[in-house]
Amino acid sequence: MDRGLGSKAPEFIRKSRGLHLSWQVGVFIVGLAVVAAGVVMLPLPGPGWLVIFGGMAIWATEFVWAQLVLRWTRRKVTEAAQRALDPEVRRRNIVLTSVGLVIIGVLLGYYLWRFGFEMPWRIS
Repeated sequence: MDRGLGSKAPEFIRKSRGLHLSWQVGVFIVGLAVVAAGVVMLPLPGPGWLVIFGGMAIWATEFVWAQLVLRWTRRKVTEAAQRALDPEVRRRNIVLTSVGLVIIGVLLGYYLWRFGFEMPWRIS
């Protein structure tokens, strides 16, 4: 059950101002490390976006702004998934992919007809 926006810290931590502030700093540092790792993974091999959203989820356990960002992101991803499953959109994507493959096939056929096919180890 969703408790709404706000801190998800245990009750005994939320009761003490100093302990809660320390908890928030710890959550922020851990979330920042995970988001930074995700940013590093964007150009490198690895699940960059997934790790970034994991860091946002860590932040969302404590910070309202992160909870709102995750709600917005979840809503947009759900809308995109619904659009992708729309039969008209799927049909259009299949037609565009087929036309693209035919064009590539024609260009490849023309290239091979015009220049032939030479194995790399026989190129002089």
